[in-house]
Amino acid sequence: MAAVLALVVTLFLAGARETSELIETMSAPVDPHVIGEHIRRLRSDRGLSVRAFAAQTGFSASFISQLENGQVAPSLGSLHKIAEALGVTLGEFFAAAERGDEPLIVRPEDRHRLDSTWSDAHIEALGAMRPGHRLEPMIAIFGPGGKSGNHPHAQSRDEFAFVLKGEVTLTLADEENVMRAGDAVTLPANAPRRWENRTREVAEILMISSR
Repeated sequence: MAAVLALVVTLFLAGARETSELIETMSAPVDPHVIGEHIRRLRSDRGLSVRAFAAQTGFSASFISQLENGQVAPSLGSLHKIAEALGVTLGEFFAAAERGDEPLIVRPEDRHRLDSTWSDAHIEALGAMRPGHRLEPMIAIFGPGGKSGNHPHAQSRDEFAFVLKGEVTLTLADEENVMRAGDAVTLPANAPRRWENRTREVAEILMISSR
């Protein structure tokens, strides 16, 4: 039993170390305060109070307040849900952090990144996300145990996903599908989906959504 426990701990630490090393090579994250302020601005522009917006999204008013004050970084599924309620895409949150001219070529060190403190999950933008662009290319990175949320979430736009590295489980409604590097899927609009990395290695997925 001791040997088994030691092996489990070793595998866990190896996965955590791999995630830590990967994050160190990624670009700097977008400040949660920038995202929070942008969400507050979008909500106010639509004439919604915190309580009304909370009721519309299904979150608590205290959670919305913490989010707008940059005190929490929600799951990727929750961010999608918030964006849908505001009538924008996930790229809108990246656009809030963009400054200066839009680069045609985006180097790894120049990417903007959204992190989730709720789970070991991250999204990097592969291009400018300002209005006028018809596609939103991103890379989703899930560390060991990382997932997009506790429940499947839907979005109102088509999405293409291609597994670049590792293995992930894609839940569509109640059906689970194991996807490995090289596998691809085109998800139709409004199809509930959930991503989860059940392995001890980092997984990366290229995701391209329409706007």
